[in-house]
Amino acid sequence: MLGACAAWSLITAGAQGGRPEGVLLAVLAVAAGYASGRICGVLLPVAAPCAGALAALGLAVAAPHTGAASQVASPLGQTGATAALLTLSAGAACCAAWAARPRALRLALRAAAVGVAVAAAVLGSTAGFAACLAVLLCSLAAHRVRRRTPALGGLALAAALVTGGTWAVAENALPDGLTTSLEGQLTQQRVQLWHDALDLARREPGLGVGPGRFAELSPTVTRSPLLDGKPHSAPFQQAVEQGLVGVILLAGVFCWILYALWRSPRPTPVVLTAGAALTALAAIAAVGNALSFTTVTAGAGLLAGLATARPLPDEPARSTTAGARAPVR
Repeated sequence: MLGACAAWSLITAGAQGGRPEGVLLAVLAVAAGYASGRICGVLLPVAAPCAGALAALGLAVAAPHTGAASQVASPLGQTGATAALLTLSAGAACCAAWAARPRALRLALRAAAVGVAVAAAVLGSTAGFAACLAVLLCSLAAHRVRRRTPALGGLALAAALVTGGTWAVAENALPDGLTTSLEGQLTQQRVQLWHDALDLARREPGLGVGPGRFAELSPTVTRSPLLDGKPHSAPFQQAVEQGLVGVILLAGVFCWILYALWRSPRPTPVVLTAGAALTALAAIAAVGNALSFTTVTAGAGLLAGLATARPLPDEPARSTTAGARAPVR
């Protein structure tokens, strides 16, 4: 799937012009993060997600876009990356908690996940706080789930509903009162970017306008020089720049991750926690430009790799880890 994403970006860039470097870098970051996660998840099943959680939290707190100066382009600036990093941090901490055996360590790691949610509130990231809280609640409820198939199917449905909701807002397909309320939360400027993306996608449904060319063709971006030139929605960006095939490939990558989690030998609570964090990231990416940042794509790949790492032949499967049930699909 990642190879197909890279190849299609080159094809659309060759046919329509554009700059495929951003897509290629994102693909490389996901692949590198996933490979690192698979390795570290085997060697350090607790320490690796702990380190990942700390790194993501540190990047979210220390990054320059978390300061007051970032409000120049808010909420269309880099705040989506902050929410995404905080979500991945909370997910990694919860995964480490389920992989840990000592009860005290498990409680400490869950407290760390709560701390990440508090940090999101302090930083003013409402989306990050909501996503971290959702991941934490899903993780706490995961030990009661006996079959991971319905749970992962529910996560896929949640991601589809968020994506469908963004399309409904962009198409003005919702009741007027609800549309007005959502536009107030999303900002009218963001919705205008979505309108531009849909209009351009209808003109070139097959190949799109070319990677990186949205900024050149969007009237909203042309009128507002402070904008970063992104549609602030991963599905819309794929649709406008790489056509319908690009949207299918993006959805295919997400489904492939869920399939890898379904087949994972790791305990079901670890799998569902990682799935919840990655679904929350997909929701954030549907209404923002989180996937435009390499740290986010690499972190998503890392978390997926940690949750799908296979134990070494001489390592007992962790399906009996305190309170965790064997993988049931």
